[in-house]
Amino acid sequence: MSTATLAAFTEPDRPKDLLIRFITVGGSYVDVTGPGQHSDKNRWNCHGCGDSSDRPEQDYLFRIRPDANGHAAACRAIPLR
Repeated sequence: MSTATLAAFTEPDRPKDLLIRFITVGGSYVDVTGPGQHSDKNRWNCHGCGDSSDRPEQDYLFRIRPDANGHAAACRAIPLR
């Protein structure tokens, strides 16, 4: 495998409100951000394909953690930056 390919897959900057970061099968990242466990204002966003939570303002951490992890397990989009 080319080292140039590996160098292109660098971890993006971590936002201050990052709670969890999953790596996707395509080599990108899914970030779960927000105030934390007891808030309904958490959300997830995929750096590879751009998909995100579909229930903003209703996302308690215990609800979106499995969704974000499931997305990371299935997303094959590669990072373009």
